[in-house]
Amino acid sequence: MKHLYPLTIALLLAAPAAAQRTAPPTPALVDPSVATLRDAALKDDVAYDIVEGLTTEVGQRMAGTEAEARARDWAVKKLTALGFSNVRAEPYRMPVWVRGEESAELIAPVPQKLTLTALGNSGSTGARGLTGEVAVFPSYVEFANAPAAAVKGKIVYVGNAMQPTQDGSGYGANGTARFTGPALAAQRGALAIVIRSIGSDTHRLPHTGVTDFPKGVAPIPAAALSAPDATLIERLARRGQPIRLKLLLTPKMIGERESGNVIAEVPGTDPAAGVVLVGGHLDSWDLGTGAIDDASGVAITAAAAKRILESGQRPRRTIRVVWFGAEEVGGVGGADYARRHGAERHAIASESDFGADRVWRFETQLPDSAKAVTARLASALAPLGIVAGNGRAGDGTDIAPTIATGVAGVDLNQSGLRYFDTHHTPDDVLERVDPEQLRQNVAAWTTMLAIVANAPEEIGPVPRP
Repeated sequence: MKHLYPLTIALLLAAPAAAQRTAPPTPALVDPSVATLRDAALKDDVAYDIVEGLTTEVGQRMAGTEAEARARDWAVKKLTALGFSNVRAEPYRMPVWVRGEESAELIAPVPQKLTLTALGNSGSTGARGLTGEVAVFPSYVEFANAPAAAVKGKIVYVGNAMQPTQDGSGYGANGTARFTGPALAAQRGALAIVIRSIGSDTHRLPHTGVTDFPKGVAPIPAAALSAPDATLIERLARRGQPIRLKLLLTPKMIGERESGNVIAEVPGTDPAAGVVLVGGHLDSWDLGTGAIDDASGVAITAAAAKRILESGQRPRRTIRVVWFGAEEVGGVGGADYARRHGAERHAIASESDFGADRVWRFETQLPDSAKAVTARLASALAPLGIVAGNGRAGDGTDIAPTIATGVAGVDLNQSGLRYFDTHHTPDDVLERVDPEQLRQNVAAWTTMLAIVANAPEEIGPVPRP
């Protein structure tokens, strides 16, 4: 060593210290009982059984309809049979929109039948339909910036270029065309509006979904075109020829009807420690059978909770499984749950409503007193291929009213790369559920519940913007 240059010696001596500064922290040890539950859940069949049963024995579950009522009855029986405690339905009333006849065809410059579906809350064309010139806007931005004169008295077309993303961010970026486009078209005097379906597919199956007309804005006919038909309209528009469309939509509001949430519990040993709220939504759109949206979500969370129930050891915190009603039409079930139960102590709220593909990331929003829970989750979820994110957890329409009161959150993010190919389409059926990926979800949720429901730390409220 005496023959080495002093600088070389200094670098060698400094190397171990530098390595210590840059090496990742030692991960928290995984409780063997948690690992055992996690690994056993990779062979779960309960979740698939729930999805298969709900989509086969009930089918579509449009909010506020007789079909959703049958789904609640089915859910109460199923959750009771699975061994949960305090199983009950909590009904409420809500205004209900139902679909009618739906058809469209190009009249000019070339006759062509189109495939479309009405958006929730759409107005009606009347039984005779309507025909009008089409004002084409390839994007929502172009539509929003157009003068009212370009829209008044016309059928508006609005396009989008949604691409698949793992985190589903394309939905928020492109969904404005559906969320607020019809109301803006109505305010500007349009006869009707058709949008390119909010989806990442190229098949000829249109995507429905709710739209909102604010108080004082009369609903106009509003529909989503399948991707190929939307592309056809844009190609014709680039040729500079006037486009005329005949549209028939006869949906209607049928007044107030009953919807409701279904609740089941795994009782905890420490009532003061708070409730762990998990679940998904029971209702679906009416084009398919709601397998990925959201029979899978209610199945995943219930199957995970059942694994805790059957572990032989009661959790510290009560796990409350809620199958929310009327999510698709505006989160009515989540709002009613918060109205009834908002004064109760909740430790965590989390929901599964993004299909059945693999969970790839988790995020938390916990008080400082419970930061160690995040480290334990990271260690226990890593063998499932799940990484820690840095966002604020608490995502989901149904848990949003509860989260808004300051309840902590944990998100288990599924891959969205396939989700918006079939979301809200007639293709949302059992065949779109991959049993192996579904099991990985159950393993992830079982892991999360095993850690969170038994965490010795105080999990109190967190600040919310």
